[in-house]
Amino acid sequence: MGTKEWLEKDFYKVLGVSKDASPDEIKKAYRKLARQNHPDANKGDAKAEERFKEVSEAYSVLSDPAKRKEYDDARSLFGGAGGFRFPGGPGGQTPTGGFPFDLGDIFSQQGGRSGGLGDILGGIFTGGRTRTPPGTRPRRGADVETEATIGFRDAVDGVTVPLRMTSDSPCPDCSGTGAKAGTVPRVCPDCEGVGMRATTQGGRLAMTEPCRTCRGRGLVVDDPCPTCHGSGRGTSSRTMQVRIPAGVHDAQRIRLRGKGAPGERGGQPGDLYVTVHVQPHERFGRKGEHLTITVPITFPEAALGGVVRVPTLNGPAVTLKVPPGTPNGRTFRVRGKGTSRRDGTKGDLLVTVEVVVPDHLDEQAKEALDAYRKATGVDDPRHDLFDGQGGVR
Repeated sequence: MGTKEWLEKDFYKVLGVSKDASPDEIKKAYRKLARQNHPDANKGDAKAEERFKEVSEAYSVLSDPAKRKEYDDARSLFGGAGGFRFPGGPGGQTPTGGFPFDLGDIFSQQGGRSGGLGDILGGIFTGGRTRTPPGTRPRRGADVETEATIGFRDAVDGVTVPLRMTSDSPCPDCSGTGAKAGTVPRVCPDCEGVGMRATTQGGRLAMTEPCRTCRGRGLVVDDPCPTCHGSGRGTSSRTMQVRIPAGVHDAQRIRLRGKGAPGERGGQPGDLYVTVHVQPHERFGRKGEHLTITVPITFPEAALGGVVRVPTLNGPAVTLKVPPGTPNGRTFRVRGKGTSRRDGTKGDLLVTVEVVVPDHLDEQAKEALDAYRKATGVDDPRHDLFDGQGGVR
């Protein structure tokens, strides 16, 4: 990202969050704005598409801790609007009345020194390395975030889905240079490729601002590209096949390295983040890596025991032995019939039995149950809830 962009764009304002917003707050704000302004939902709306680009760019910086710190440091140093700050009072004078900082030689080219403000500030953004002009160094592509909805079985087994992506990219006709085919930009003669200009008063540094000649790019385009009008930027739309791994959970966010927006001037592409939404199943549920299912059994099966057939999500049914005296709501485990783990093994199928009480009995069934009650002589199962006078124990 060029110096001009660090200074002129308020990414917090773009996302509508405070400067001390948490990563979750930033992600929530981005997802809301991205859905509102996504090109697929606003076909033909140029303003929504531009807003979508701004939101994606802001999120690509604020969602990355390293980029966010660099951005915050830059805006703090330049005051967020081009004002260079030094410790002390106006003009660099210390509060104690000491000598002011005389920084006029920073901009000197004499004495064999390769001055220029870029040599002083280059270390801030490049870790102390010599700073290359903003318009010539490689630039990593922006991260892109999207969503995908898949079925329950696909979440368990894994699936490849097509995703249509729209992202900011270098202009295809000028390859991001902004210059017409057959021409190349030249280094700005006013800022010498730094992208910033400083003004001085009485030999002292007053303020620094983006160079007006090159508008902060460090390069001047004499013959602009007719497609991008010299901006070097374009929009790309493409459909890619994305593999959703087996065992993915609802609302899980998957990172696909190098599948985001393409880089510029040999820069690496950004990453693609896919938030997966899993549709529910009418019978099966999920509990971590395990599948769950509720199976009805009869009262005789619960009381006397028996063998019941249990369906599985992918494969033939299995038999489950229900021991005598099984209470309602008991859960059994069928190993290896759940979702896939990362190590290649599978979770389990958790089977909860539910005793079915018939809502209609004929006379013969009533007589049989009455005989059962007399034969078992079962005491009142609620007798220990009350004292002898009918009060609660």
